[in-house]
Amino acid sequence: MDDYASSDSEYTSYWRDWFISSRGNEYFCEIDEDYLTDRFNLTGLNTEVQYYQYALDLVTDVFDMEVDDDMREQIEKAARHLYGLVHARYIVTTRGLAKMMEKYKQGVFGKCPRVICEAQHLLPMGQHDVPNVSHVKLYCPKCEDIYNPKSSRHNSIDGAYFGTSFHNILFQVYGTLMPQKTQRRYEPRIYGFRVHASAALMRWQEERREELKDRLRQRGIETGFEEEDDGDEDLESEDDEVDDDQEGIDDMFEGQMQAV
Repeated sequence: MDDYASSDSEYTSYWRDWFISSRGNEYFCEIDEDYLTDRFNLTGLNTEVQYYQYALDLVTDVFDMEVDDDMREQIEKAARHLYGLVHARYIVTTRGLAKMMEKYKQGVFGKCPRVICEAQHLLPMGQHDVPNVSHVKLYCPKCEDIYNPKSSRHNSIDGAYFGTSFHNILFQVYGTLMPQKTQRRYEPRIYGFRVHASAALMRWQEERREELKDRLRQRGIETGFEEEDDGDEDLESEDDEVDDDQEGIDDMFEGQMQAV
């Protein structure tokens, strides 16, 4: 921003080019001036952006006021926020989808970290359409999961600047870009043999059961698990008695054999 704001003439010229080329803004596409100057496309944004008119003038390269550094910084912040909100609307238009599609094909948004997805290209998306709720995420159309951007600069972008519908609309319009869903899944193995799924499930259920019983015991809540535990102890004691009897019989036979 310091380089851009070195003089008033530089600050008020080609603002969008500067914004798009700035490091960390690679996810954004350039919004057409015709779209920005059509007031219908900006409906309702005047109540969401501080210094709305000044910010719009800056984005459309008509800002010509001389202001102090603090005011200039606030207007610049408002302009970035305004551009992001308009961007969420623009990228679901025909022109905006075409621009984002080219970025997607070039892999600008990164690749899926999941090994089985085989470096599938990602798309930016928001989990909320309301700003200041969550940061941008990256959606993989192959495994249909979302990931955090690797760069901290990208991770700080508001998810509302891309919206919750853009990635789905893109594949509705450009259906040929939708990758085939992967059928492969990682299978845990021991010496080449697959671990049986039911065995893993039973172990998981038993662990959750013991955790629940521990929490209930700590709170002094009677649930009926105590009766089951007592039943298990009775079964163990009966088994012990049977083992003792069996050992006594074995000793008797051994004594007789020695006497003979």
